[in-house]
Amino acid sequence: MVTLRLARPAPVAHRRGWTLIGLMAAVAVAVVLSLSIGAQTLSPAEIWHALTAPDPSAPATAIIRELRLPRTILGVLAGLALGGAGALMQGHTRNPLADPGLLGISAGASFCVVIAIQYGVGSLTGYIWFAFAGALLASLAVFGVAAGARGGPTPVTLALAGVAMSALLSSFTQSLLLTDDASLNVFRFWVVGSISGRGSDVSAQVAPFIAIGLVLALVNAPALNALGLGEDVARALGQRILPARIVGVAAIVLLAGAATAACGPIIFLGLIVPHLARRLTGPDHRWLIPCSALAGAVLLLIADTLGRVVLRPAELQTGIVLAAVGAPFFIALVRRRAGAVTL
Repeated sequence: MVTLRLARPAPVAHRRGWTLIGLMAAVAVAVVLSLSIGAQTLSPAEIWHALTAPDPSAPATAIIRELRLPRTILGVLAGLALGGAGALMQGHTRNPLADPGLLGISAGASFCVVIAIQYGVGSLTGYIWFAFAGALLASLAVFGVAAGARGGPTPVTLALAGVAMSALLSSFTQSLLLTDDASLNVFRFWVVGSISGRGSDVSAQVAPFIAIGLVLALVNAPALNALGLGEDVARALGQRILPARIVGVAAIVLLAGAATAACGPIIFLGLIVPHLARRLTGPDHRWLIPCSALAGAVLLLIADTLGRVVLRPAELQTGIVLAAVGAPFFIALVRRRAGAVTL
């Protein structure tokens, strides 16, 4: 009698752990590339000396410490924030096409930035707080409208309220810009979405909000797993729906609001990254959220680095590079899921 022995698959947690470690290594590689590549390519030795033993007279020191290092740090922070917020947004709305902008975050930030510019706030460090306040207020309005609907803040009511609020605020923003050319000239440099030209003070301003948002996202992950089974099943399992929604929306607002305020609206990153991470980790949000955050940092830094070399010595803004990559991905995703949509 012949006995067949089947190889045991590797434990899922073990595989996910290696995925997390691999993404951390990918972030480190992306950081090195971001520091090395630009209008002037620097060697690893030059980068190391500029970081550890800076020589004020050396051009590499100025390039690294004043330009590329603040840009890279902000890229990591914004990528972590947008990747994590995208995973949360798709989980809470149960919509694979959702991104953080669906809660009105980008529209609210844009509207308040225009108001700040019209009142004479011309520096990024000045209107970053207006952008964050706009993102916060718009998201609270969306959640309030969704909570007031019959059945409370369900995925459908959140999505519908977010679309309506975004359309309303976008129309207000456009009407203000049409009446003030000066505001339009300042606003267009922020709205394109970029991490260039931001000093280390910008990262210092948004880092605490992103850190708190990531903690809330990880705390919200077990509840999001239960909500993914349906609200009735989640209640049967003892999950409190409203507090879970509030924690999730608060994390999304902090993460996406801070990143949008610092960098401008960077579209498609929060849409693409969770789908890529889900292929590696599966649907468990305890692993999906941190992996999405790390993958977001990798993708944002790579897009920014590509933008520096495509039109060298000129640069292509990060938001434009991600839009060029994200639009085909979005179309493919819609086409793949079109057959599953029923009315």
